[in-house]
Parts: sequence; C-alpha cells; structure tokens
Amino acid sequence: MRVFTGAAFALLMATLIPLDPLKATTSCEGLTSLAFPDATITLAEIVERGPSDRAAVAHCRVTATLRPSSDSDIKIELWMPTANWNRRFQAVGNGAFNGTINYPAMAVALDRHYATASTDTGHAGGSASFAIGHPQKVIDFGWRAVHEMAVASKKIIAAYYDAGPRFSYWNGCSAGGRQGMKEAQRFPADFDGIIAGAPGLDWTGRAAQAVHVAQALQKSEDARLSSNARRLVHAAVLQACDLRDGVKDGIVDDPSRCTFDPGSLQCKAAADASCLTPAQVNTAKLLYSAQVHPGTKRRIAGLLPGSELGWTDMGWTASARATGLDQFRFLVFKDAAWDVDRFNFATDAVRAEEADGDTINALDPNLTAFVERGGKLIQYHGWSDPQISPGNSVDYYQRVVAAMGGVGKVQDAYRLFMAPGMAHCGGGEGPDTFDMVGALEQWVEQGNAPRSDPRLTFDRRRRRPHAAALSIPAGGDVQGRGKHTRSRELHL
Repeated sequence: MRVFTGAAFALLMATLIPLDPLKATTSCEGLTSLAFPDATITLAEIVERGPSDRAAVAHCRVTATLRPSSDSDIKIELWMPTANWNRRFQAVGNGAFNGTINYPAMAVALDRHYATASTDTGHAGGSASFAIGHPQKVIDFGWRAVHEMAVASKKIIAAYYDAGPRFSYWNGCSAGGRQGMKEAQRFPADFDGIIAGAPGLDWTGRAAQAVHVAQALQKSEDARLSSNARRLVHAAVLQACDLRDGVKDGIVDDPSRCTFDPGSLQCKAAADASCLTPAQVNTAKLLYSAQVHPGTKRRIAGLLPGSELGWTDMGWTASARATGLDQFRFLVFKDAAWDVDRFNFATDAVRAEEADGDTINALDPNLTAFVERGGKLIQYHGWSDPQISPGNSVDYYQRVVAAMGGVGKVQDAYRLFMAPGMAHCGGGEGPDTFDMVGALEQWVEQGNAPRSDPRLTFDRRRRRPHAAALSIPAGGDVQGRGKHTRSRELHL
C-alpha cells in the first residue's frame, strides 16, 4: 500500500472533496453548555449582519476563557459564519505585547467566510508589566495561548457545524508573525498553512538592539537625527543605490547589496541642513550596524538602507523602544524602575536570552515536523522595515536551509518574500498589499506554490504601486503608472 505524505493527502482531499459551504447544525446559544477541560465558554450569541457591525457577515460570536495553568486567564474570541462557511479556520495574530483581541483582522477573515479566532495572549493591556511574578502568564504570551486557542476553536467549530475545519490557517504580522513561526516550530499540527509577516523571531535580540541605540541617543541629544536629517540620509541612500537594479523608481530593490556610507554626508565645514555632524554620522552607522550576540555569536541585524523615513529622533521606532524597554524591565530584571542607562549589551543580551529560555524567541531552525506533515509557510518582510530588521528574516531563512540540508529540502514547504520599499507590515514607498491568504490556500489545497513576490498594480487613491496577488514568475517586472518596481522571491 502506498503511504501518502501530509502534503499529498491534503492535495488529494482538496481534489476529491470540494469545499461546499456549510450552515450551522447547532444553535449558537447552545454552545454555552459545551464543556471541555480547562475552558469555559462565557458567551455565545448571534451577531446579525448590519452596517454598524465589525464584520458584514452574520456570525455566531463565542467568547471563552482558557486556564491551562493555575495562573492562566486566556481570553479568546471565535466568530463562525451562520451560513456559507468555507470549511476553513483562520486564526489571527497580535502585535508587540498587546493583550487584546484583534477584531479588525478577524473581520477581514470573516468577510471571506472563514471561521476566525483571536486571543488576548493571557493578559490585558499593551505592556509586559503582567510578567512580574507571573511566569505562567509569560508562557501563555510566548506560545501557549495561541496553541490553546487553536485547539479550543477547532472543538467549538466542530460542535457548531457538526464538522471540523478541512484546513486551518494562521495569519499574523510582527508579533503575530512571531506567533506563527512559533507554531510551526513547536506545534506543527495546529495549522496547515502559516502566514508570518515581519516576524519578531529574535525577540530578545531586537530588544537589545533597540535599547542599545536608545541608550546612546538618550545620552547625547546632539547625536539625534531630526526629521530633516533622516530625509537627507534617505535621499542620499536612493542616490547611491536606487539604480542598482537598473531602474530609477525611488526604491532600493535589495538593500543588502547597498554599500551606502553615511560618512559621505558629514559636514566639511560648519554644520547646516545639508549635511550631518560627526555625531549624527555615527548614529546612522549605529542604526545600520549589526551586532553579534555575545552568548550565541549569532548576528543581530541592524536596520537596512531605505528604512530611514521610519526612524525617529531616538533611533528605532517608538514601538521597538517600548517593547525593548519592557523586555528588560519586566521579563529580565523584573524591576519596573529599570531604565536604559543601566543597560550593558555584553552581559544583558545574554541575560535576556537565558531568561527567555525559548519562550518568546522563535529561533529554532528545525522545521522538519511541520514540513513532513505537509505544512506550508509563507514568510514576508519589507526591506524598508524600521521596526524589525528584515535582515533577521533573511538570517533565519538561511539557518533553516542549512539545518534542513539545502534549499531543495525547504522550498516545497517554506518560502520567504522580501518586499522592496515596504515598511513594517505595510506602508513605505513600495508595494505593501498582498493577497497572502489566497496564495496560501492555493499552495495548501491545490499544490500551487507561490513563485515570486506579488504582481504589482496601481492604487490611484494612494498614488503608488501596491501588490494584488502572488503570480509573477520569479524576477518578473511590472509597470505601474510611471513607477517601475521589481519584486522577487528570495533564492539562497
């Protein structure tokens, strides 16, 4: 008898059993009596379609509290279409340390007739202050809340429709990207397909980088880059590197090949708005510079040329600084009064990773179990991201390729797409809208792998290119209202 791999079986099932939409077979309100260990359904109600609703599709809204440990208090919310369910489940991710249900992302999924879920990761609020004295809540935030949500949601879906989802997907960016990568590494059976955008894989390393830069700039106001100085640096980067791809389009196609030197902007005489002081030149160099982790010796990427318009006077984005400060204040030193002036990169970066113990970091390059089960992973990152360095995504991909024996062992399950000019999860000067969900469905259910970055079209309202679908052959070029933008799949 032939033994099918997970991917072959999924493709066979998708071919033989069409995804006919389903209606509910159980009353929504009756779900409150559903019982399973360590979980309590607190609300089950029908939300009718209407202009004031968060989503336009009528659905059964379920809220539940999960308590996998004695100190856990994980809130989840699940929305299930009352009719025309597409037989799929999509869970959506969070951002930074946010302890909130991601209603906007759920609404997008529901409008595509997915059953969709989100979690507050086990705490309320936007900081890591919950962590002091609550190690179990840190585990909930790091990985357990997402896994428990996936398990509970599938049970509730099966009870409501009398059928579980045929396919389960994850969709998240930033911290949500990290959550998706953590799922692939730790719970390879939870999701058939994962979209991980701009993932905070090296959570502790990024925190150390952001705090390291903030410390330098906190001590010296003269070294800070004003908005004018940042625009000056960005213009110089484009002058130096825009044409490397043969097209002048206001975007650095691949900043990893850009050799721009901020020293070229240093004032020759008195400082003015057309040049940088020596201290400001050093700040720009610091922002671009990678660090070497003093414990593991891995590279912690700096920001890349093209990201300058997203910098702030304190270096990295406000979110990156706040997340980094919270990491050391509440998870490493457990001292709410700790500040960046006490930071020592050589010792504290090591201490942060030891304190984490692979709880929040998502750095394990061994995706064998996920791949062998037939899982598909699309990771994407904007080359101009000023918040989480795109270099970290490239470095992780390279480590996976090395760990799993080459690109040929990886590309059938895991592909990384780098978006020229895109900032953090969106925005920036390049393409920033991708139909990743449609591409992932095609890959998981039909075996049609995405071959390149998305086709670019033009949004007249925003007057810049944006992306519509993953369909161009690798290296393909598209014109867009005078803008010429190239997008490529990363091949290593």
